[in-house]
Amino acid sequence: MAHILIIEDERDLAAIVAQTMRESGHATEVIRDGGEALSRIGARHLPEPDLVILDLMLPKVDGLAICRKIRQEKVTPIIMLTAKSSELDRVLGLELGADDYVIKPVSMRELQARVSAIFRRMEMMRARSPSTEMPDREIVHPGLTIDPASRSVEASGQPVLLTAKEFDLLYLLASHPGRVFSRDYLLDRLWGDDYGGFERTVDTHIQRLRRKLGGSGTVADRITTLWRVGYKYDPPDEAGAQPARPG
Repeated sequence: MAHILIIEDERDLAAIVAQTMRESGHATEVIRDGGEALSRIGARHLPEPDLVILDLMLPKVDGLAICRKIRQEKVTPIIMLTAKSSELDRVLGLELGADDYVIKPVSMRELQARVSAIFRRMEMMRARSPSTEMPDREIVHPGLTIDPASRSVEASGQPVLLTAKEFDLLYLLASHPGRVFSRDYLLDRLWGDDYGGFERTVDTHIQRLRRKLGGSGTVADRITTLWRVGYKYDPPDEAGAQPARPG
């Protein structure tokens, strides 16, 4: 049973979402105010939620600010609820660190499927062994350390806070240096074949990952783009030089 934090100011919608999650066997906690949500996120004496369902439009403090706050401290998965339907708005939510989104009016069946998909991916990550495609081993390269046990990353000696999906993406690429992964493969491997997104999602996560790793001229340059093919991770050579990133 997971603990799901629902941050939604529409009373009826919040109640329906909570009921749906409880019927799926999860414990729920509902907050209807952005200011209260910020206080809840920073509370050390309360249990950490396993997943946050977050409305974009909230009183006092909007969902974007709350998403930023969560990502400053935690890798808790976030599903964002938004009434906006344009591709730009969806990409903005992903840029801010959301792992997935559902557009209002919310389909409870779709929301339930996306919640299940996130927990399924988390369970798969925990169940993987060193012999599987994403081995549970620490990756240590010059200037970059990735520890799957603590799901922590250091770049150039500094901690890097990544979302769950950003970490999975970096770990998969760095676990197979030189291997090219297509966008379709990454979507299927990390988001699941029931994900209703688009290839731009992968590009957005790659861009955000590069920026968090330090941008051009840093270890971020090891993530290279193969035009119309996909992405790969190039480790530094024996002299420690960084490969040039095309584009």
